[in-house]
Amino acid sequence: MPSTQAAWLILAASVAAEALGTASLTLSAGFTRFLPSVLTVICYVTAVFLMAVATKRIEMGMAYAAWAGSSAALTAVIGVVWFEESLNALKAMGLCMAICGIVLLNFSSNGT
Repeated sequence: MPSTQAAWLILAASVAAEALGTASLTLSAGFTRFLPSVLTVICYVTAVFLMAVATKRIEMGMAYAAWAGSSAALTAVIGVVWFEESLNALKAMGLCMAICGIVLLNFSSNGT
């Protein structure tokens, strides 16, 4: 069983896999392009597997909240950087609030 710190690193890898999977999903053009489609499936399976490993040491609710918020924020950043999606003040504030929420959740946990 991983330590708590290792579990958070595993969860971070799960977030990265999920965000990469979502970017690949965009590139797959509705699963009509083979390689991006395969990468999407591999990334999503990896993300779920790593989440399962991380929840051995991190409470499920905490892990999922951190995973969902971080994945959404990272996916939005990828959209802005790689896919040239718009970024306005309201979207930037929302991303900052999501990150602040994750930080507050982590501070509220009692080390597990």
